[in-house]
Parts: sequence; C-alpha cells; structure tokens
Amino acid sequence: MHLSSKSTIFVEMTQLDSNIAKEPAAEYSKQYTYADYMKFEYDHMVELIKGKIFKMSPAPKLYHQQISMSLSAAIFQHFVSKNCQVLSAPIDVILPIRNQKKNKATTVVQPDILIVCDPSKLFSEGCLGAPDLIVEILSDSTAKKDMNDKYKVYEESGVREYWIVMPKEQLVEVFHLENGKYNRVKTYTSDEMISPVIFPDLKINLDEVFPEMK
Repeated sequence: MHLSSKSTIFVEMTQLDSNIAKEPAAEYSKQYTYADYMKFEYDHMVELIKGKIFKMSPAPKLYHQQISMSLSAAIFQHFVSKNCQVLSAPIDVILPIRNQKKNKATTVVQPDILIVCDPSKLFSEGCLGAPDLIVEILSDSTAKKDMNDKYKVYEESGVREYWIVMPKEQLVEVFHLENGKYNRVKTYTSDEMISPVIFPDLKINLDEVFPEMK
C-alpha cells in the first residue's frame, strides 16, 4: 500500500495497534487455514488474515450499528430487483489465492457489508472468493486491521472496490481496483452524495447515514 496516496487522516489512523488474538491450544501449523478456522473454539469471534488470527471487536457501539444499518438499507434497496446479493456481518468471506482450494485458504474475514454479483461464489457457509464491493466501518480496536491488513488482502484477492467508513470523522475513503492495485478515488464527507465507481447508479446521501455523535 502506498501511504503517500492516502489522506492525512488515513495515514494517522494506521498508527493504531492491531488486535491479534492468542493462538488456540491446538497443534496446528504456524500458518492457519480455513480448515483450522472451522475447528477453532473461542468465546469471541475471530478473523484469519494470511494465516494469523485476529480478534473481532467487542459488540459494536451504537453509532457503528446505525451507520451499518443505514448503509445496508440504502444498498439493499438499490439491488432489490438486480442480480447482486447484499450481505452484512457476521458472514465468512474466504479469500484463497488463485487456484487454491477452499480448505487451504489462509484468509477468512467478516466485512461489515459486502456486495456479491457472482452467485457461484456463495455457498451455505458464506462467500468463497472476492466480493465486488466491501465496506468496513472503523472502530478503535479494528482501525489498523481494516486500513492495513484488510486493505492488502482485499487488493490482492481482487475486491473491485473498498470503502473505509470513519464514524468519528464522518468520512468515507473509496478505493477502486485498477490493474491489480487500489487507486484512492476520493474522501467523501458527510454532506456529500457517494456513489460506487463500479455501481454508478447507486447514490447514497451521507447526511442520512452518519448519526449525530453523542
């Protein structure tokens, strides 16, 4: 990731520490796979990124859920009569490298919101392969993971568009995949209308998405 192409806020927030979970008491290899992930027994939810285990944040704060619901509703309404599926966490998204079998995949994430237009990627346990668009809503404990670790795996796996929502700043960073690399499209503010590069007919008024901070 080329940080020089990001906004100042984006760069500053990458300094937060990631929240890596302790490994389970089991004799797995040092790099965990989806097959291992399915056997984990935790009292909290985790994600797997390039073989490393990351804790999910505790129950999201109210404003996180308000933003998630508002965005999900607007996106879902747009795709009601279309072929794409709009899904939200918790759902496993398995991102294997090219030609890698599902059980050997070393990345399993749970994005806040995702859009999948290829029905062959969906199965009973979730999504196998890159969604077309992913939205992550930052929290204090997940900011670095969303902005660094997930940014990289989403780029490498071919997620066509990635939105990073910053609730406190009431901003949305939009990245579009071009020639295998993310290009930062724009930082949207709460008084703007946002529209995905890959779905230009979808228009969302961010003033109706961000709640009043309390």
